[in-house]
Amino acid sequence: MPYTVDFKNVSTVGLESSPVVDALAGLRANEARYYKNKYDHDFTVTAAEEDPETLAYISNILSTERNLVIASKPLEVSSFEVDGLRMAYVFYESGLSINVMYGIDEGAKRAVGFKLSDGMEVPEELASSFKFARQKSKLAGTIRGSYFVIKGQY
Repeated sequence: MPYTVDFKNVSTVGLESSPVVDALAGLRANEARYYKNKYDHDFTVTAAEEDPETLAYISNILSTERNLVIASKPLEVSSFEVDGLRMAYVFYESGLSINVMYGIDEGAKRAVGFKLSDGMEVPEELASSFKFARQKSKLAGTIRGSYFVIKGQY
């Protein structure tokens, strides 16, 4: 059942099993606010087990591009198109959020972004390969993020 994320009244619905539930809810709300403000798009999420295609899409890109497999349990996913971009998200129990930004037009920007919820450690599978920059968010506290450019076609 899709859930539209409310960034004005942050809710932990769907994320309750996370040890950093409040920070993860804030991170999810931060993403919702961004898409609403920039594209007037309502950010909706679905339980990961209800949308295995989106999870498989993201997992395939991680595996193919960087030989990465995320150990944490996926809780929610989101997939949508906005302004010529195909976007896909997965929110993990550990507090990790991964997004795939895939420009539909040939030569458009294509990247995978990682965001760590406030209070979580860098996952072991990412620690040796990525440096994380910090940004402040009113909704999510301190977010640490990193990314890589997608080279293949998906």
